[in-house]
Amino acid sequence: MKSLKIGDLIARVPIVQGGMGVGISMSRLASAVANEGGVGVISAAGLGLVYKDYSSDFNKATLWGLKEEIRKAREASKGIIGVNIMVAMTDFANLVKTAIAEKIDVIFSGAGLPLNLPSFLVEGAKTKLVPIVSSARALQVICRQWLAKYNYLPDAVVVEGPKAGGHLGFSNEQLADENCTLENILPEVVSAAREIGETNGKEIPVIAGGGVYSGEDIHNILSLGADGVQMGTRFVATDECDASELFKQTYVDASKEDVQIIQSPVGMPGRAIRNGFLDKVKEGLMRPKACPFDCIKTCKVENSPYCIMLALYNAYRGKMSHGYAFCGSNAWRVDRIMSVNELFSTLKEEYDKVTQ
Repeated sequence: MKSLKIGDLIARVPIVQGGMGVGISMSRLASAVANEGGVGVISAAGLGLVYKDYSSDFNKATLWGLKEEIRKAREASKGIIGVNIMVAMTDFANLVKTAIAEKIDVIFSGAGLPLNLPSFLVEGAKTKLVPIVSSARALQVICRQWLAKYNYLPDAVVVEGPKAGGHLGFSNEQLADENCTLENILPEVVSAAREIGETNGKEIPVIAGGGVYSGEDIHNILSLGADGVQMGTRFVATDECDASELFKQTYVDASKEDVQIIQSPVGMPGRAIRNGFLDKVKEGLMRPKACPFDCIKTCKVENSPYCIMLALYNAYRGKMSHGYAFCGSNAWRVDRIMSVNELFSTLKEEYDKVTQ
């Protein structure tokens, strides 16, 4: 596989590990991926619950947790470490400022358009800024805004297709459209990135994710013009994944029929593994009494069937009867848990078979 270059950062393997909250991708997983030559990513979402012993103030604990996770990842790896910070998070600005102050290598930001992301860069900062988009149009809007206001262009862009896990940047109608695929969207994003980059004298690598599962998938996506791939689902079923063993086993046990689209309380569709908790939600048996965290801007307690932060935190801890697992479309293909090192070796072998 070719290397992935993001500014002056070079990942010798063009694999970015997707940022998965709450607690699924933290320092242990991110550092393991970075040590294999990929880009390891810590998710900032929900760290306030993981670090609730530090402070009962959710946002305060989240900022502390982010610092701690970056520090731990740095101690465990000399590779490339990034963080994923959702635009929809209430404390988005402070999380970005904290990540930059901690000299994180890359900030990946989606779940909304990160139109003001460059405004948080300080003099001398080397942090790379990478928006996550679902279309060429979204990339063009971001680039126009960043150029006009900050004279800055993305250091790379992640394009996520409709087969991704977690919250999805597509409508239910688009998710049902057979023509709405990463393979169809990717060339348009690559074309836009190349045109904008050439016009302004800056290379904008394209990283594609959503349904990328095997080494053959990596080869196929790179052949469509992508410079790298983003993978989340495969990294859940690893020894180093920060989630509980019960969470990981949910992937191993899932059937194809269990992988389903749900409507999240934050107002977006998402992909998850069906379980008893989600069945109860469908039956209308869940109803939060109050919002304990005020973590997502678009989440309104009066319209929410459950608190998504608590549900995902419970799942991270293995309390699956009180939560559920987000996943990509290929989660049902996971048949065992392996080390990150073995996963990288497997992906390389699969990739090499296709290229020989």
